[in-house]
Amino acid sequence: MNQRSLGAEKLKAMHGFWRACNYLAAGMIYLRDNPLLSGPLKPEHIKQRLLGHWGSSPGLSFIYTHLNRLIVEQDVNAIFLAGPGHGAPGVLAPVYLEGRYSEVYPNKSEDEEGMRLFFKDFSFPGGIGSHCTPETPGSIHEGGELGYSISHAFGAAFDNPDLLVAVVVGDGEAETAPLATSWHSNKFLNPVRDGAVLPVLHLNGYKINNPSVLSRIPAEELTSLMQGYGWKPCFVEGDDPELMHQQMAAALDECMAEIRSIWSAAREEGVTERPLWPMIVLRSPKGWTGPAEVDGHQVEGSWRAHQVPLKGVRENEEKLHQLEAWLRSYGPEELFDAEGCLRPEFKTLTPKGERRMSANQHANGGRLRRMLRLPDFRRYALEFEKPGTVEAENTRPLGRFLRDIMSRNMHNFRVFSPDENSSNKLDDIYQASKKCWMAGRLPIDSDGGELSADGRVMEMLSEHTLEGWLEGYLLTGRHGFFSTYESFVHVIDSMFNQHAKWLAMSRDVDWRASVSSLNMLITSTVWRQDHNGFTHQDPGFLDLVVNKSPKVTRIYLPPDVNTLLVTANHCLNSHDYINVIVADKQNHLQYLDMDAAIKHCTKGLGIWSWASNDQGYEPDVVMACAGDVPTREALAATYLLRQHFPDLKVRFINVVDLYKLVPDSEHPHGLTDRDYDSLFTVDKPIIFNFHGYPWLIHRLAYRRTNHKNLHVRGYKEHGSINTPLELAIANEIDRFSLAIDVINRIPRLAVAGAHVKEQLRDQQLTCRQYAYEHGVDLPEATNWTWPL
Repeated sequence: MNQRSLGAEKLKAMHGFWRACNYLAAGMIYLRDNPLLSGPLKPEHIKQRLLGHWGSSPGLSFIYTHLNRLIVEQDVNAIFLAGPGHGAPGVLAPVYLEGRYSEVYPNKSEDEEGMRLFFKDFSFPGGIGSHCTPETPGSIHEGGELGYSISHAFGAAFDNPDLLVAVVVGDGEAETAPLATSWHSNKFLNPVRDGAVLPVLHLNGYKINNPSVLSRIPAEELTSLMQGYGWKPCFVEGDDPELMHQQMAAALDECMAEIRSIWSAAREEGVTERPLWPMIVLRSPKGWTGPAEVDGHQVEGSWRAHQVPLKGVRENEEKLHQLEAWLRSYGPEELFDAEGCLRPEFKTLTPKGERRMSANQHANGGRLRRMLRLPDFRRYALEFEKPGTVEAENTRPLGRFLRDIMSRNMHNFRVFSPDENSSNKLDDIYQASKKCWMAGRLPIDSDGGELSADGRVMEMLSEHTLEGWLEGYLLTGRHGFFSTYESFVHVIDSMFNQHAKWLAMSRDVDWRASVSSLNMLITSTVWRQDHNGFTHQDPGFLDLVVNKSPKVTRIYLPPDVNTLLVTANHCLNSHDYINVIVADKQNHLQYLDMDAAIKHCTKGLGIWSWASNDQGYEPDVVMACAGDVPTREALAATYLLRQHFPDLKVRFINVVDLYKLVPDSEHPHGLTDRDYDSLFTVDKPIIFNFHGYPWLIHRLAYRRTNHKNLHVRGYKEHGSINTPLELAIANEIDRFSLAIDVINRIPRLAVAGAHVKEQLRDQQLTCRQYAYEHGVDLPEATNWTWPL
């Protein structure tokens, strides 16, 4: 690497800007008053609770400062992602100094009073947190959980051909599994149509109070590791600010030149080989420029710099003086004028307007978002004459719908799945676009491999990386669709949590524009795991979803093809939500024609009159269901009851929108108490056959009038290598168990129905014995259709 020679004036300006960043970062942690140190520092100027993280902040603002120089000199279109979880001071400081913070928060003006409020609000009640939260201009990555910075960065770079996404990876983050897999994202970045990701692996040596792995392995080993991942590392190392400025400037110039060369070779010369993308490894002391020693212990360059280097400063006069000396070491009187504004000579390398990374529209992606061009979903409808008599693969028509969405939106829509699109019966999408793949290919891959550098279907066997790509893609203004197996969606539980929190917080930030919803199809479900067995039987993701804010979460359980199409169309048109759709990929009975499906999904739940016989009467029992297999079994149970007890009045209710069960005071989709009571009655038994864990329905409906008569059947952790019906029987969601349950709960049938109960138990035993002997379900059970 060439040692760039920054001119004296430029070096002075950059170093001054960085010093100002460090002063602000320390001020955020400590000060609530006297922001310019206009007089001696007193205990009352110090916050009573010292919160925040100093350790990685100087390195973050150092990188930000140098990127600003690159943007100004080369007119680079760039955004900045801070991977270190608690590094917000190192980002907030340059965002404030370049003026963007004051634009979106006018009371945080570029003067002494604005700086005072800026300091006070950090990690303070009513203020902002110590991560780069949605309140931080320029942020699309919160960092509340480590491991996702690179995958978010690549999501932002896809389909943004002139965008540079600079992403800082912290020491601790580099040790997480999601981060480790995300290094491979470079095998999916096509330099013809995509932007570039420039990772800066920031090794300051320590995590909270332990050394970091990558900072302690030999340089040759680290180089080999990064090269093995497919990167070309450029090292910037040291602690002398002047030398480090020169090194960093040279490294950024060299990396940008390589990126432009890669773009040019691919776009102008037609080079198709996967490039070796550049990256930077920055080694700098943890807590750089902070206190060298406190209480006889080294602080700068040690784990002790991670959070608050000096504690007890309000109570300890010596430490108060030490803090003042530290803050004054940055020369605030040299950096800021009498009013508190950064002096012009230090602002010369600050980009203007939307070239500022904090004002770049890609980091407020809703401003760039354009509605999808959607085909009419009705064109993909499954036609049949009678409900409950025809079987079809529920997700197959959805694949055709997604195919045509892809064809119409070849620059702002991608489909994401961990090697499962074909398994999930969505493989028609490959007719519109193949799988994205920039790694090596073999001749055999042409036989159904569907691989292409131009592919827009994103498949990698890492739910973490896929979810991160999708989130970054959505947050920068585009659209996507994600599908995964139900048992493996738990891999991204915490990523779902973080994105849901981001969306909920963003709703309270008025300058944030709406982004496309994260649409998630959960398939290969619990009730169809006859070959994978117990390990693949877990519908509990829904329990996690309902923990999140009702502002942003939606859950749908469409039972057939047409309701799935209606649901998917609705979700793809929405914004600012996480839409979770649960639909199995296997053959299932079909119930509603398209017109009926639209009405049913619009209502979210409703009585299926063709399956009910209580018209004009109060029902004896309400048979309710949510999910494809539970719906079939509930219908079969309804038929058995009506066959054996013709005078029994059964009301059949199917639920698509799970939040309809919640009172309208708790969720915007919830039913009013009047409507709920009208449907489910106020005193009749309700047998609810549910796709997931039964207690979730109780949790949603516990405040309803008739909750005491609500009896839910669902998955109860009973399973192995079962046939579908045998698994249903083991968990008591099968037709026989449901019918027996009804008999037990209707007083006039408790004794009179004894003979029928015996018949049902005999049929149940016959089904189980047949499965054990033949390995499949009894044909008359498997082939059952609605006969009425």
